[in-house]
Amino acid sequence: MTEQDDLSARVTLTEVGQTYQSNGDDVVAVQPTNLTIEPGEFISLVGPSGCGKTTLLQMLAGFLEPTSGTIMIGSKHVRGPSPDRGVVFQAPTLYPWLSVEGNVEFGLRMRGMGKAERRDKATAMLNLVGLNGFGARRPYELSGGMQQRAQIARVLVNDPRIILMDEPYGALDPLTRERLQVELLSLWRRERKTVVFVTHSVEEAVFLSTRVLVMSARPGRVIIDRRIELPGDGPDVVRDPAVTATPEFQNLKVELAEAIYAAHA
Repeated sequence: MTEQDDLSARVTLTEVGQTYQSNGDDVVAVQPTNLTIEPGEFISLVGPSGCGKTTLLQMLAGFLEPTSGTIMIGSKHVRGPSPDRGVVFQAPTLYPWLSVEGNVEFGLRMRGMGKAERRDKATAMLNLVGLNGFGARRPYELSGGMQQRAQIARVLVNDPRIILMDEPYGALDPLTRERLQVELLSLWRRERKTVVFVTHSVEEAVFLSTRVLVMSARPGRVIIDRRIELPGDGPDVVRDPAVTATPEFQNLKVELAEAIYAAHA
């Protein structure tokens, strides 16, 4: 990626806040926030329930307009959803009447891509997420973890620069969750996308991320911006789940968990 590409893909939040009305009163969900996200970073947002993590993600996605401040990607204002920003939700949002392949192709079809080209791209992406051979199935024929892989494939096939993920593994069993975490890191290393990931799990945040942002209780604000460096990290290395047993990992987990507890209190 060139320096010019870096600048065009940098995400900048300047005094971004969100206030809504409830029973005639102003309720501050997110206090004015300043934040810069560099291209290729994997950032996790953690904090107490109701602290504004999802609200911040929705503003980044363009689903929700900030009531103050500006969000920029490069020199462009975020004023609504865009193919440049792919969103993975907690529950897979797959169309039950379409095949898995049809779901992955959907965005490409809406953009007018020809049938043969979009099928080739969908097949390649399903192979990438480990769903080769499942393209003809309906979503209800897949396990929860496989449905999430299909949702991730549907996002990635549109080649967004930024991937926004709202607790995508929260409803999965621990073994499936761990497996998909490793797969996500492999995809991130391969694709070099910017990822912003919302989670309630400090362990998940530390394992996945290059930076963890801790938010305070409502009204939410970023109180800790912590860069994550773990044993064995390298530019082309996918973290091994065994790293969670190291003192470095445990120390980071305790530090961030204590910060969240203090913020909630």
